Amino acid sequence: MARLARLCVPGYPHHIIQRGNNRQSICITQADYQHLLALVRESAARHRVGLHAWVLLPDEFQLILTPPDAQALPRMMQDLGRGHVRHFNAAHLRSGTLWEGRYRGTVLDPEHSLLAAMASLDRLPLQAGLVQQPEDYPWSSCAHYAGLRSERQIAVPPQVWALGNTPFAREAAYRQLLDDAAVQQRSQQLQQAARQGWVQGSEAFVQALQQLTGRRLEKKSPGRPRKPAAEAPAADA
Repeated sequence: MARLARLCVPGYPHHIIQRGNNRQSICITQADYQHLLALVRESAARHRVGLHAWVLLPDEFQLILTPPDAQALPRMMQDLGRGHVRHFNAAHLRSGTLWEGRYRGTVLDPEHSLLAAMASLDRLPLQAGLVQQPEDYPWSSCAHYAGLRSERQIAVPPQVWALGNTPFAREAAYRQLLDDAAVQQRSQQLQQAARQGWVQGSEAFVQALQQLTGRRLEKKSPGRPRKPAAEAPAADA
C-alpha cells in the first residue's frame, strides 16, 4: 500500500514521531540528549515553528508543534534530522543512517485532541519503565506543565491556559490529566494515528479539514464496501 503524503496544515498543531532505524538508539549519553534538545529548540526557532511539547527517548523522539506555513515543518525536521545524525555518528564512531525513514505525523484538533496528545507523549517514559512518574523524566516538557521546572522556548497552547486561572490551578489540572483514565485509553489510538497519518479530532473537524485539503484523512472501516442492492426485475407486461 502506498504511503500517504505527509499532511502539513499551517496554524494547526501537529504530532510528529521520528524513530531510530530498527528501533536503534538515537541517544545514548547525556550529551546526546542535550544536543538533540538544543537542535529541537534551534530548528523550531529558525523556522518559526511553535513548539508545544516534546519527549526524547532512547530510540525515538516525539514533538507537538504548530507550523506557520506548509514548508516550515519539513524544513525544520530536515535540519533536525541531519544535525543529529552528524553529531551521533561523530560521537559514537559510526556511519550511515540513523532514522527509520521519514518522520511520521498527523494534524490534531486543538479543542478535542491536543491536550490528550500532549499527555500521551508525557506518559511514554512511564510506559517504558524509565521513571515512576511522568514529570520525573528529564528529557520531556512534562515537568514544565506540571510546575516542577521552567523550560525555555515553549509555546504554551491556549488549551493549557484554559485549564485554570492561576499557574497552580493549571499545573494541578495538567497533572490530573496525566492520570485521567479516558486520556490513558486514548493514548494508543493517538500514537497509532500519528504513525499512520490519520487526523485526530471531532467528526466536524476532520470533515472540515478534508474539504480544505481535498484528501481522505481518516482510516477506512475494515471490510469491503457494501455493494448497492440489486434492482428488482421489471414485472412482465
